[in-house]
Formats: sequence, structure tokens, C-alpha cells
Amino acid sequence: MSKLLEGKVAIVTGAGSGIGRAVAVTLAGAGATVVVSDVSEGTGQETVDIIGDGAGFIRTDVADQASVQNLVDETVRRHGRLDIAHNNAGISGQVGLLADLDPDDWARVVAVNLTGVFNCLQAELKVLVAQGSGSIINTSSVLGLGAIPEQGHYIAAKHGVIGLTKAAAVDYAKTGVRINAVAPAPVRTALVEKLEAENPGYIERLSSFIPAGKIAEPGDIAEAVLYLASDASRFVSGTVLRVDGALAAM
Repeated sequence: MSKLLEGKVAIVTGAGSGIGRAVAVTLAGAGATVVVSDVSEGTGQETVDIIGDGAGFIRTDVADQASVQNLVDETVRRHGRLDIAHNNAGISGQVGLLADLDPDDWARVVAVNLTGVFNCLQAELKVLVAQGSGSIINTSSVLGLGAIPEQGHYIAAKHGVIGLTKAAAVDYAKTGVRINAVAPAPVRTALVEKLEAENPGYIERLSSFIPAGKIAEPGDIAEAVLYLASDASRFVSGTVLRVDGALAAM
């Protein structure tokens, strides 16, 4: 496993915590040089410190096209190439019925969760296509495959990520670049732990909806991303890999 991604250079956005941090650590453990990207310099640097030698941090706001372009340009400047990109950065937004959503909150959720992926794809593809190889993994959600109440902006954005992933995979299928997505069920992140502290029993209630009987750990998603990043998935593109304990199968 330590050599699975040896010699590869990877970018992970939203890597300051949760899924992104787990992915960054997992890819580094598999031999990749990892560029940790997050809007928060403090948590991003914490991830770099966890990984140790070889990792570096570049602050990035994925909703800002120039910031994303700087991330990719600086990665190539530092390391000479880019092989793997996990476009993971996302936010949840306020909860509410669609007619009551604040238009500014809608715009921010879509800007980060969907346009952010678009911005990353545009910058990354220019490098990967020129190289003739590479793997891009976008983070969607089981809510990109269905819906629950009062999450209209998040659901719309995550559905969009799946559509964008499929469109990009078809556009670039002959270039040697693969584009896939992961669709996690609820994951035990800092946000979920905070909600549990505020609403005791929250995790248990979430778990009751999942056939596996528990929510995912960040490492569960990271292992799926590792598969899609590696040559083990060399003929996999345009796929949405559900990591959901059979939730979407119901």
C-alpha cells in the first residue's frame, strides 16, 4: 500500500478537517505528495503537520476562480506535475423550506459546492490533459441521488456535482484522464459531532436510517477515494461510488 501512489502528486480541497483531512492523510500514506488546500489556514496547516514530510499547504477559496488557478499553478510549480485531485471542499448552508431560503445562502452554497467543483475541474483538466493522465474525484453525497426536507440548495448543488462529473468524464474519456465522484452517507465529522453535542442522540437517529446501522467514518470515504485515485480503477470513469452503508439501495 505504501507504494500504491508513489511518485504521484495530489491536491485535496477542503482538507483542513473531516473527509478532506482523512483523504489527504490516506493518499500521503499511500506514497503521494499531497498539497493540502483549505480556506482555513489554521486547520489546513494542522493537516500538513499530521502528514509530516512532503505535504504542503496552499490556502484556496474554491468559489474564487483565480484562487483555484493559483492552487493548481503553484502545485505544478512546486512539484512539476499533478496526478490526482480530490475536489472535496463544501459547506452545508442554512436549513429551511425552499421558499424560505435566503437567496444569499443559496448563492453561497452553490458557489462553493458546485461552482467550486467546476472551477477546480477547469484548472486541473488543463494540466492533466496535457500530461495525458490523471484522476479527479469529486465529492457529491447521497443527497446528490435523492432528497430530504429543507436542504434544497445543498441537494441541488450535490446533484449538479454528479451531472458535472459525468459530463466531464464523457468529454475527456479519450485523454487518459478519469473523472469520478464519491457519494457519502452521513459521516462522523466535527460538524456532526457538534450537532450530537447540541442534540444528544442525533448520531443514533442518523444511524437508524442506514441499513448498516451506523454512520460512516471519514476514513471509509478516504479508502474509496484512494481506490479511484489509483491505477486499480484505471478503467473506471464517470462513476458515482456510493459509500453509504446501503442507504441508497433502499
